[in-house]
Amino acid sequence: MRSRDPILAQVGKRIRSLRESEGISQEVLAEKSSLHRTYIGGVERGLRNPSLKSLQRIAKGLGVGVIELFQTAKD
Repeated sequence: MRSRDPILAQVGKRIRSLRESEGISQEVLAEKSSLHRTYIGGVERGLRNPSLKSLQRIAKGLGVGVIELFQTAKD
């Protein structure tokens, strides 16, 4: 199993949190983002290193700005 980079894990956790707060599945987010469901799952688990373009697509699918993907509870 690949080890999780802390920043990837943090961003993935934030994406999952935003997705769950919208009440949508990984599959729905993938469709809205024009990405594959397994890719979204890998990003959320911190196993994938998404490009800026992919982060932009995910943010758009969530209806947020890219910067919000990097914010934490203490921000």
